[in-house]
Amino acid sequence: MIRTVYIFLLLLGGLCANGQSADSARNHWGANDTLLVDVIEYNGEYMPYRELGMVYISKLPPESLTQYIRQYNRLRNAVYVTYPYARVASVTLNEVADRLQHVKSKSQRKEIIKSRESELRKQFADPLTNLSVYQGKVLMKLINRQTGNNCYEIIKEYRGGFNARFYQTVAFFFGSSLKQDYDFTSDATDRQIENIIREIDGVWYNNPVRPARR
Repeated sequence: MIRTVYIFLLLLGGLCANGQSADSARNHWGANDTLLVDVIEYNGEYMPYRELGMVYISKLPPESLTQYIRQYNRLRNAVYVTYPYARVASVTLNEVADRLQHVKSKSQRKEIIKSRESELRKQFADPLTNLSVYQGKVLMKLINRQTGNNCYEIIKEYRGGFNARFYQTVAFFFGSSLKQDYDFTSDATDRQIENIIREIDGVWYNNPVRPARR
């Protein structure tokens, strides 16, 4: 478990030279003698923990590399912000889709959808209003990744074709689209998104020693 602890540094050489005891030395500790560090608990032992910064190896000229890093960091930040929303929303969307799969009656389908509508609004619609257009576009891709359906088809199923066309038109004016496909095997941006997701999963969701998990 990662946590913040105090590591007290004793300057043993100086203590021995001055013939001071450990008790008397504590009275002379200064602000720089106490360091705040992160640690990770592994097999019952605490070890210093630190995430290293990204290292880029490229043949691009400095100006082009700087621009690439800026674009990549923007994408990475958008994925970090929206991926939790996509995971939570996709659970509800997939559950509803599974239930609707074997229901033919329109009245029963509406009843099932209505029973989860408030939860869908809380998990999916409300967070969208707090995102930028760029982050919303990334979220739509992640919804597609998690559910196998683009947002247009999801809204069309749950809210009707008219609403889907309306939201698609609104998205168009904002330079985006509800029909965000996801294919990391052929699309370079999706491939970057997939790598970032695997980074998040490895550090957090699939990490047995992540914070607050035992």
